[in-house]
Amino acid sequence: MNNFTSVTMFFLTGFSDVQEIQILHAVLFLLIYLAAVLGNVLIITLTSKDHRLHIPMYFFLKNLSFLDLCLISITVPKSIANSLANHTTISFLGCVSQVFFFILSATTEVSLLTVMSYDCYVAICHPLRYEVLMSHGACVQMAASSWVSGVLNAILHTASTFSIPVCGSPEAHQFFCDVPQLLSLACSYNTVELVVIGLSLVLDFGCFVFIDISYIHIFSTILRIPSREGRSRAFSTCLPHLTVVTLFLFSVFFCFFFAYLRPLPESPSPLDLLVSVFYTMVPPTVNPVIYSLRNKDMKMALKQLLKSRHCPSN
Repeated sequence: MNNFTSVTMFFLTGFSDVQEIQILHAVLFLLIYLAAVLGNVLIITLTSKDHRLHIPMYFFLKNLSFLDLCLISITVPKSIANSLANHTTISFLGCVSQVFFFILSATTEVSLLTVMSYDCYVAICHPLRYEVLMSHGACVQMAASSWVSGVLNAILHTASTFSIPVCGSPEAHQFFCDVPQLLSLACSYNTVELVVIGLSLVLDFGCFVFIDISYIHIFSTILRIPSREGRSRAFSTCLPHLTVVTLFLFSVFFCFFFAYLRPLPESPSPLDLLVSVFYTMVPPTVNPVIYSLRNKDMKMALKQLLKSRHCPSN
């Protein structure tokens, strides 16, 4: 029996050890990763450069894109490198970094999506007070609070996870350092980590309730708009956020169910790995598409950016 601190490296055995399958996995992950990086960097660039996008909605969207970029960059590049190099190891510090930054990004994203639902609520239900309630200072404070909640939760999870005694080989049946897999190496239940998980659930549930209440008021207000065109315009304003929230909460639900509400199998099934791939890679890759596909402001900003690249001013 040893503490995690005495372990120098971990073995990530989530995927097959057949070289051909590892190369296929690396190529697929690389394509998805490049798509996610391109989409999120593009949104960050557009919302930073175009002055028409310097409003609360796009300020929060820029933060969300940065979080998505972090979320997928924490786990995927290391998995690609391991597959191409045909090894499965990750150092102790590398594993700690993955746990810390993954939980930080995920927790901050939940809080930020809650703040974005409040932004939609104010825009639809209290448009005359929007500039007061969603001032630049208020937006910065709400974004900062989201990041602080992520940092605190990440510190608690990381400290409690890596303070437990481990039994047997430090082998995680996953393609990254996933907390449930690390906890499965423990010799006994970690009461502190269970308390931290409980606090995280309370935070997530509180955010979920707040988002639900916000959208109940939003839909109630939209249905009272007399013109069909007005209802359509108001609904399209919040549709991207509602889609992203649904996708992210769907991912969190499946992650929690497969990780905490059932015993972990000795060897992972394809479904287990598919769920892990889904909640670590799909939201960061799909979110830029959701926010850009039907957003006229984003399309106009992209056209302006491309035009400025092809026709630089003298």
